[in-house]
Amino acid sequence: MRILHLSSARAFGGGERHFVDLTLSLAARGHEVYAALVPSTPLFENLARLLPASRLLTLPLRNALDVQSARGLTEFVKQNRIEIVHAHVARDYPLAAYAARRTHGASLVITRHVPFPLSKLHRLILSDVARVIAVSEPVAAQLDARRIVSPDKIRVIPNGIDLARFDLSATNFNRDHYRRELPATATLLVGTVGELSEVKGQTDFVTAVAHIARQGHDDVAFLIAGEDHSPRRETRARLERLLAEHQLQARVSLLGEVSEVAPLLASLDVFVSSSRVEAFGLAMVEAMACSVPVVATATDGARSIVEEKVSGKLVHIGDARALASAVIEFLENAESRARFGAAGRERVRRFFSLERMVRATEEVYREAMFAA
Repeated sequence: MRILHLSSARAFGGGERHFVDLTLSLAARGHEVYAALVPSTPLFENLARLLPASRLLTLPLRNALDVQSARGLTEFVKQNRIEIVHAHVARDYPLAAYAARRTHGASLVITRHVPFPLSKLHRLILSDVARVIAVSEPVAAQLDARRIVSPDKIRVIPNGIDLARFDLSATNFNRDHYRRELPATATLLVGTVGELSEVKGQTDFVTAVAHIARQGHDDVAFLIAGEDHSPRRETRARLERLLAEHQLQARVSLLGEVSEVAPLLASLDVFVSSSRVEAFGLAMVEAMACSVPVVATATDGARSIVEEKVSGKLVHIGDARALASAVIEFLENAESRARFGAAGRERVRRFFSLERMVRATEEVYREAMFAA
C-alpha cells in the first residue's frame, strides 16, 4: 500500500512516539510509506533515519484553514498515487480530508488520541472519512456519543510499543544511571513521565510525595521527567514553588525532557501516573514493559491498561493521599513489586505490542480501501 502519514506536531510525546513507530514499522513491512510534517519537528529526524528524503514532505500546516498547505498536500498525494491518507492530529483532519477528497483512489483514515469532543464542524469535514481509529474504548465511546462519524467506521486499536526497546537484558540498561545524583540515604526510586501540564497532575504527584516524606520514608527519592511547553513555563514554576513549600527540593528531581525514556523507567521501583485526564497513557505501558509496577489515577486510559491488583493499583483522580498510600504499599514489599512488575510486562506482551498494533492498522487500511 502507498500510505501518507500527516502530523503537524511540533513537540515529541506519546502520540508522536506512536506516529514514528507505526510509520517505520509499516515501511519495514514493505509498504510505500510517506510523511507530511512541519519544518523543524523532532518527528523529521526520527523518520529520516529510515525513510528516503523523497518520501518526506514539509509544509507549514499552520491550522485547519491553511490553504497553501492543503494545496501542497493534495499535489503530493496525487504525484505519489497515495492510497491512504492518515491524519493523527485534529487540526490536520480538514487538510487531510481536502487532499483525499480531491485525489481519486485516496481514502481518508484518522486516529483519535484524546477523549476531548470534536466540534460539529468536524461532522461535515469528516463526512468522507473511511475509518476512524480510536486508541481506547473510552475515546471510541466519546466519538460515538457525539455522532461525528458513523459508528460502523470506528475501530479501537490500542497503542503498541516495541518490546525490544524495553528489554532489561540489553546492555544499555543501567539502573545506576539515574541513581548517581540521589541522596546517599535513597535506595528506592519512584518516578513519573509526561509533559508538564495541569492535565498530567504532577502537582498531585508532589503532594503525594509530601505525604510519603511525612511518614518517614527517607530511603526513597523521586523523579519527574517531562518538558513544559507552555509559553512561560508556568507548570514547572508551580512545581518548583510546591517543592520549596514542602521542602522537597533534595528529594525530587525535575529532569526536563528525557530523550530515551527506557533506561529511566528501568531504573524505577514504582511508576506513578497522576493524570487527571488520560485517553491511553503510553508511559504506563512502557513502565510495565520494564517490569515496573504502576500506581495510577483511575483515568479512562489507566483503567484500559492497568489490571487492578494484578499489574498495578488504581486510585481516585486527584486523591494525593491515596496515591501516596498505594506507592508506600509497593515500597514496603519487594516481593509485591516483583510480582506486579512481571504481570505488567506479560500484559504488555499480550495486548500492547507494536506488532499487534501494526497488523490491526493494516487491516483498517484494507477496509478503508475496500470501502472507497
